[in-house]
Amino acid sequence: MIKINKLEIENVKRVKAVKIEPTTSGLTIVGGKNSQGKTSVLDAIAWGLGGNKYRPSQPAREGSAVPPYLHIVLSNGLIVERKGKNSDLKVIDPNGQKGGQQLLDSFVEELAIDLPKFMNATNKEKANILLRIIGVGDRLHELETKEQEIYNRRHAIGQIADQKVKFAKEQPYYPDAPKEPISASELIRQQQEILARNGENQRKRQRLTQIQADYARQGQEVERLKLLLNEAQAKYAQLAADLEIAQKDTLDLIDESTEELEANIRQIDEINRKVRANLDKDKAETDANDYRVQYDALTAEIMAIRQQKTDLLTNANLPLPGLSVEDGELIYNGQRWDNMSGSEQLRVATAIVRRLKPDCGFILLDKLEQMDLETLREFGAWLEQEGLQAIATRVSTGDECSIIIEDGYVTGQEQLPEQMPAQAETKTWKAGEF
Repeated sequence: MIKINKLEIENVKRVKAVKIEPTTSGLTIVGGKNSQGKTSVLDAIAWGLGGNKYRPSQPAREGSAVPPYLHIVLSNGLIVERKGKNSDLKVIDPNGQKGGQQLLDSFVEELAIDLPKFMNATNKEKANILLRIIGVGDRLHELETKEQEIYNRRHAIGQIADQKVKFAKEQPYYPDAPKEPISASELIRQQQEILARNGENQRKRQRLTQIQADYARQGQEVERLKLLLNEAQAKYAQLAADLEIAQKDTLDLIDESTEELEANIRQIDEINRKVRANLDKDKAETDANDYRVQYDALTAEIMAIRQQKTDLLTNANLPLPGLSVEDGELIYNGQRWDNMSGSEQLRVATAIVRRLKPDCGFILLDKLEQMDLETLREFGAWLEQEGLQAIATRVSTGDECSIIIEDGYVTGQEQLPEQMPAQAETKTWKAGEF
């Protein structure tokens, strides 16, 4: 990893003359009060390594007749300079060969010199950067899109199923009603058949009565007409036979009642209403069950996709243990970005930035006064463990600061009168580890 070994800055923004040798691993804090030149140090490094897009709007120190001067020595032997009236860039390798911004861009990560750009990004943007550098962004996006599509379908089916269940519960049910609606014409036909049979029975009864009457009259005729005995006896015998037949025909006759059919005819509308209600309830329950089966099937699909997403991230080469992405957001040790401590946020950001360009072994951090000393120590220890270099600013003059800048100079640096008009040499301050 390439780091910053030395840097000299003169007449850039608020800096008058500063020389620093940052610690190679860990945290180098540039301390001081407000408006003394701390941030100007970081802006100068960003300009020197990141190119003219990081050039300050007013790079020259106000009131200075001498143009800005930058001299940065990197651990790979490159020397980066900006000097002269136009602050032209000059990059020289250990063999004396000259290079340019393209060479610096090959190993200097933009977010390393502009970490706030990452820190201030949205949660989704942070997650997308991570997914891009571990190479699973497209596949994870595809799985999330499919999961959302199935989730929406399942949600719609679940709502329909709930509505069907509610509708089925609200429907009345009549256990005594027939399974199918009753036809009025069928009931009338059955009634007419019974009435026809009953009419036939009545005719047979009338015939019996008639034969009985004839038989009685004929008996009287036999008594009266002794002279016609033979003829009358013959006829009487015939009538006796007819009587026997008629008696046999009517012996087992039973008339059927039409009361139930008549009641059904009168109540057909009510019966059919109950039948239709029962059918509606049965259909609603069937529909609800069908939709619930679909809902459960879609739930299984969603769980399978989520498992694929988990496997995808589990098998990915993540830049930091405990780092992952859930629902499009960064997760570190189970916490989303806004629930992470300041040290955890810096740790995550630094690890991701390092993975973007592994050769870039340093980052610039501004305004670390928001962190307490314990957090600073925790973050500094992690940097040392990872072999990373961080140059940071903090509004403080405490012992946690590697150097203190006051009025554009490093505190304790002596300025000789004869050195002031020219590119003044300054006392080198080697930052201690923190």
